[in-house]
Amino acid sequence: MAELLLELASEEIPARMQARAAEDLKRLVTEKLTAAKLDYAHAAAFATPRRLALVVKGLPKQQPDTAEERKGPKEGAPDAAIQGFLKSAGLASLDQAELRETDKGKVWFAVKKQAGRPTAEVLSDLLVQAIQALPWPKSMRWGEGSFRWVRPLTSILARFDGKRVLGVLDLGNGGRLPFGDSARGHERLCPTTITPVSFADYRVELERAKVMLDPAKRRTRIAEQAQAAAEEAGLVLRQDAGLLDEVAGLVEWPVVLTGGFEEEFLSVPPEILVTSMRAHQKYFALEKPDGSLANRFLLVANVEAPAGGQRRANIVAGNERVLRARLSDAKFFWDQDRKTPLIDRVPALVDIVFHAKLGTLDQRVDRIAALAAEIARHIEGADAALVRQAARLCKADLTTGVVGEFPELQGIMGRYYALADGEPAAVADAIAEHYAPKGPDDRCPTAPVSVAVALAEKLDTLVGFWSIDEKPTGSKDPFALRRAALGVIRLILENDLRLPLQGLLAQAANALATERYYETRAEVADELAEVRSLIPADLLAEASKRAERNQRAFVFDWADPASGLAIIPERRQEYEGLATSLLAFFADRLKVALKDRGVRHDLVSAVFALGGEDDLVRLMARVEALKGFVGSADGANLLAAYKRANNILRIEEKKDGKPAGATPDQHLFQQHEEQALWQALQGASSVAKLALGRQDFTGAMGALAALRHPVDAFFDKVLVNAPETQLRANRLALLKSIQATLDQVAKFELVEG
Repeated sequence: MAELLLELASEEIPARMQARAAEDLKRLVTEKLTAAKLDYAHAAAFATPRRLALVVKGLPKQQPDTAEERKGPKEGAPDAAIQGFLKSAGLASLDQAELRETDKGKVWFAVKKQAGRPTAEVLSDLLVQAIQALPWPKSMRWGEGSFRWVRPLTSILARFDGKRVLGVLDLGNGGRLPFGDSARGHERLCPTTITPVSFADYRVELERAKVMLDPAKRRTRIAEQAQAAAEEAGLVLRQDAGLLDEVAGLVEWPVVLTGGFEEEFLSVPPEILVTSMRAHQKYFALEKPDGSLANRFLLVANVEAPAGGQRRANIVAGNERVLRARLSDAKFFWDQDRKTPLIDRVPALVDIVFHAKLGTLDQRVDRIAALAAEIARHIEGADAALVRQAARLCKADLTTGVVGEFPELQGIMGRYYALADGEPAAVADAIAEHYAPKGPDDRCPTAPVSVAVALAEKLDTLVGFWSIDEKPTGSKDPFALRRAALGVIRLILENDLRLPLQGLLAQAANALATERYYETRAEVADELAEVRSLIPADLLAEASKRAERNQRAFVFDWADPASGLAIIPERRQEYEGLATSLLAFFADRLKVALKDRGVRHDLVSAVFALGGEDDLVRLMARVEALKGFVGSADGANLLAAYKRANNILRIEEKKDGKPAGATPDQHLFQQHEEQALWQALQGASSVAKLALGRQDFTGAMGALAALRHPVDAFFDKVLVNAPETQLRANRLALLKSIQATLDQVAKFELVEG
């Protein structure tokens, strides 16, 4: 068995592309090896800023021999058939064919044996094909060639079994890059040539040449050096796994150094300083023991710089000079932004298009504010006035200089500006948290005002994109609608909110539809005269101002109870259908959210299938009760009986061409087990109905559990398909009653197992 070693050296590969490129290279080469019938024991890929490397161990030195058989005509077949067979098989005569006995008599077979090629010969073309097929998010041409790659390729090392693989990569327009047997060390620290025979030699010689091949090893070294530097300075390293991964892709020989900046910059919010250091310079921030930001940072150099030496001092001074300019810009934006109150920035949102089909951010803020006010009615402690104010201001920081420079700080900066303007803390916090939770690891807001605005923002997003048919597909979700739905689910469940979700979705859809409708009407004033008269004067004045900004005749506050809900009759079916579709989407997302809790997806489906359930807290209580029920011995046994009844009904109803009766006739009961089951069903149904009314879902399940023994006895003793037609129909109706009683709490036919 032999080893393949491949290195593709190039100019700087972007850090974000390295890991994927290494995996793609391994995948392409190993897939082609498998297709060429070259089995291997192990493959591993590595990436540095200037090279992709691959090692494949346990390869055979030659392909296995192959034999291809072609079945021909029977013995004694017409000469034309024989000649056609010989010609297609490439044989001169039947002497070169084999005659075999088969179950259809003696048949001619052509056997073409082919010796396997040396693996080194196969690799010549195979590696070229893999390199050409390597996908990149962005690629370029260089020189006169037509070949595209992420950055110009400088050399290719290809060795198999210790020897150079003979191959040439065609760069187009006469350009050629032949495979070699050598590589180069660190560009600046040790630009020497190495000629490794094996991967073990390659790794060791690169290390001597100041190149750390393994990204995981570089990452570990950076983390260890950064921790040591922070401790030496008496500070705490601000953990940033994403930055650590990125920096590990920027250097081949990492050396961590410590720098600093002027204390005057600490008057700027720490998020701005940290983001500036992280996004622009790839520096790690340091904190004081009390958690406040320190005026020190860590940089990762790609050169050796001994402590106390002039080289290290020059590197640190250069980085400090660059950072000082960055922080000066950030401080300027911060100082300038505070000169304009956040509320005065709201009118500028009319000039920012949220989506071509969904209007401007100013229009969107109108919808969010109205929906948030309606949601606030269902959240204890949510002051409607504060909710409205937070919603009005939640997007205003998008017009500030800091957010223009650092988009990732939207919301966070809004909080700082709101506090500087004297807005209540609840309003400021809601602005900061209205995007949350952004993912499964993000903290979920709990403050009432924050929850109301965050829910409204996500529901408006979902309804808006649903209304223009921009739904997620199996592989694409460009507007992060799955994340928005999961955020809504977390906000509701983690805050134990009792919300009429379908009604809120319908209201949001109606607001959007009504907004579009009245924008296209010439007789707007007449259409809205009645609605206008219902709106309080202060809201009317505010709506008129917004209308003037948006160049619309009139905008009313959709969710205010005093205004009523303007329903467009011809659009009712459209937005109600949209709300129903979105609720089904929430059901799918809920299954994903509950998967980590060990809740089966079929239990969620069984409860959702009842219909009309949009209270996620109540739905979860049902699911938990159902989980406990089917996990018990009584529940599992009753589920099996239900499925048995369901199967019998399906078969017999299909045979009869009509559904079974809904209620059996007690006078037709002939056996004690029939009467006992009917009485048990009536009792369980009544108890379950009362328990469901109290939202005591565990009690409802307990009532069903009492049916186990009478149901078991019925199936043991009673023949459902009795020969008497009337008796058979009555017993099928009894099965229908079993189905109906259990389906009060969940659609048991959807429960697996």
